[in-house]
Amino acid sequence: MKPRIVIIGASSGLGLKTAMAFAAKGWTVGMAARRLTPLQTVKNQYPQNVKIAEIDVTADDAPARLSRLIEAMGGMDILLNCAGVGWYNPTLDIGKEMTTVRTNTVGFTAMVDTAFNYFVSQRKPGHIAAITSVAGTRGIGVAAAYSATKQFQNCYLDALDQLSREYNLGISITDIRPGFIRTPLLDADTNYPGIMTVEHVLPMIISAIEKKKRVAYIDFRWKLLVAGWRLIPRWLWRRLKIKLKD
Repeated sequence: MKPRIVIIGASSGLGLKTAMAFAAKGWTVGMAARRLTPLQTVKNQYPQNVKIAEIDVTADDAPARLSRLIEAMGGMDILLNCAGVGWYNPTLDIGKEMTTVRTNTVGFTAMVDTAFNYFVSQRKPGHIAAITSVAGTRGIGVAAAYSATKQFQNCYLDALDQLSREYNLGISITDIRPGFIRTPLLDADTNYPGIMTVEHVLPMIISAIEKKKRVAYIDFRWKLLVAGWRLIPRWLWRRLKIKLKD
């Protein structure tokens, strides 16, 4: 039997492309997002193995909607959370910061906790994967909320992994940490350093999920950069001018 995967934030970018890739493999794919039109297009292409649902991860009813999608699929083996927002925001626009916090922490927690509790209730192994970011490595001044919320996600996934092992729950955790990817999340007219295409990163993301990697950096250049970031002492980091845009 092919795996059953639910993808949150599947209406564009990595979420959409990943859903299409798994649907093409014959997996049962549950696609969830705030916008149904892009999801319906994929469902029309793969009517036998794609289910769709309208879910706003920041809404109070998001866990209930996710549970209904899982039921409609006949169960779930993998949850992939791709939902996320962020801005280059050196002026600390409050609206942007709070939207980032609500989506990347509150919404993220609602989705992964619902999945975790589902697997516990089923008394069987499960797999939770999430697209986080290398930005969670250190606090980045011009993207304060984004880097902070991504660090929250990294830490939360560490905690869930420990919880699964402590109670022998058999729930695998995969933290996928990409660098800059050319998706609708980024300004289309800006040249970000080391930016990658979705086509370049998609095989690596699919491989990380299929192999149940604990942490996957996308790609090797960003893995090296992150290793360097960790070696920078705090007194020096605070003096650095982090350039996210060329």
